[in-house]
Amino acid sequence: MWLINSSIGRKVVMSVSGIALILFLTFHCCMNIVALFSGKAYNMICELLGSNWYAILATLGLAALAAIHIVFAFILTAQNRKARGENRYDVATTVNKNGILDVAEGWASSNMLVLGIIILLGLLMHLKHFWYNMMFAEIVGMETIYSPTDGFAWIQETFSNPLFVVLYLVWFCAIWFHIAHGFWSAMHTLGASGKIWQKRMQWIGLCYVTLLMLGYTVVVLGFAFGCAPSLCTACTAACCQ
Repeated sequence: MWLINSSIGRKVVMSVSGIALILFLTFHCCMNIVALFSGKAYNMICELLGSNWYAILATLGLAALAAIHIVFAFILTAQNRKARGENRYDVATTVNKNGILDVAEGWASSNMLVLGIIILLGLLMHLKHFWYNMMFAEIVGMETIYSPTDGFAWIQETFSNPLFVVLYLVWFCAIWFHIAHGFWSAMHTLGASGKIWQKRMQWIGLCYVTLLMLGYTVVVLGFAFGCAPSLCTACTAACCQ
């Protein structure tokens, strides 16, 4: 099958899986922002996305997408290194004199494997803090310090630890660099390869991932410094009881 056996096919699979994961990150970011303003609303979403069959099915689908993306990333990296020495990616940045865009593209394109490893380690950390204590705990009936559907409490617990705050911020930086390059590279593979559209996709990707990672960062810092509006509401409600 050409999607697996050919280099172009592997890039198409890599691109499609990457875009699908970006869409999930967008949904996840919107969900997390809800936690900034209402713990009750966030927990309602957590209950909806608990151990229901459709949530489990979606989780398995995401796991398959992530696994495919990672495996194909290693295959393509090995191929490119063998064929082109130290060049890590097949597509070179063609935009010149564009400041931060050149810096992001140049560094990210030559360090995609390193960024991918950091992202994978961050993902494992995130799964341990949330998925393991929430969906997994609910499925197997494991006892936890908070309810598996009390995602708001788990966010508070995680980001009350300064070490995890720093690790998550490092993780977000790695994702920023990875997607800043990966988005336009995927669009290039899928056909947006002209000079005009390549520049547009580079800037669209850079702006999009910057807003996306800012959303995640605001949530982490909001809970780390106790300045999330939802925390104030929760404290007020507790005092009134």
